[in-house]
Amino acid sequence: MKIAIRYYTKSKKGNTEKIAKFVSEKLGIPALDVSHPLEEAVDQLLLINAMYAADIDKEIKAFLKENKDRIGCLVNINSSASGSSTLKAVKKVADANGIAVSDKEFHTVASWIFLNKGRPNEADFARLESFLKENFAHE
Repeated sequence: MKIAIRYYTKSKKGNTEKIAKFVSEKLGIPALDVSHPLEEAVDQLLLINAMYAADIDKEIKAFLKENKDRIGCLVNINSSASGSSTLKAVKKVADANGIAVSDKEFHTVASWIFLNKGRPNEADFARLESFLKENFAHE
């Protein structure tokens, strides 16, 4: 099974990038930001993103539109300070572009200014590791 990892973060040292690097390390697959288009078709795209101002960023939307013919199924991995998942927003864009979205999703809260200080934390990364083992082991 061909899997790719793409992520978008406003801060190059933010929570989303930490999550992307963790997923990359655990699966042994490079995590690239969404400025890197998919070079070939993939069975699964692990899209790591965050909620900003109650939506996903335009960069995520553009990436999905530009790569729609190379994505078999999208798996949403996300964080937000508000606690809201990005799945609904990602699914809306994916549906508009004919991209299947897996019911597999990982979501965690993240820190922002004074909210959720220290998150994602060790427990969040342990949950993420379990999610990866359950869904992507031996692939």
